[in-house]
Amino acid sequence: MFFVRTATRQDLEAISALLSQTWHHTYDGIYGAEKVSEISASWHAPETLAARLDQLNAEFIVADDGSRLGGVAFAAMDPSAPKIAVLYQLYVHPECQGEGIGSDLLQEIAEAFHDATTLRLEVEPANEKAVAFYQARGFSKTGSTQSCGDDSGIPADIFERPLR
Repeated sequence: MFFVRTATRQDLEAISALLSQTWHHTYDGIYGAEKVSEISASWHAPETLAARLDQLNAEFIVADDGSRLGGVAFAAMDPSAPKIAVLYQLYVHPECQGEGIGSDLLQEIAEAFHDATTLRLEVEPANEKAVAFYQARGFSKTGSTQSCGDDSGIPADIFERPLR
């Protein structure tokens, strides 16, 4: 049984490993293992993730069963749009998918931002499983970007859902 809690410094290595494994499982077929390794080494390095622990107006959480992490999520308020919270990451370890962890993480994120009226995220259009997950939870496509995460050069669809 997994429970959702705030991420800590002691979790950073496990979060990094979870993200790397999940990215390879999800994106190797889309981008190739070499590109996924390159992205993961940059975006998912423990020192990169550490900055999120102290970020204001943000929520960095994990799903933990006491012996391993089954999922991770990170969201923050958009500084340029004060009523929008942005979900930057929600990943569930491949061995734990289908157990409700993603839904639990998403619910916790949605409840964390009391002043937000909208939850926004970017998703790779070829990641059909993720697109279906978000659509089943009330998200609708509102646009697209040619550079997910601002400077990646990876295209993504933008989805939003009202929070209140």
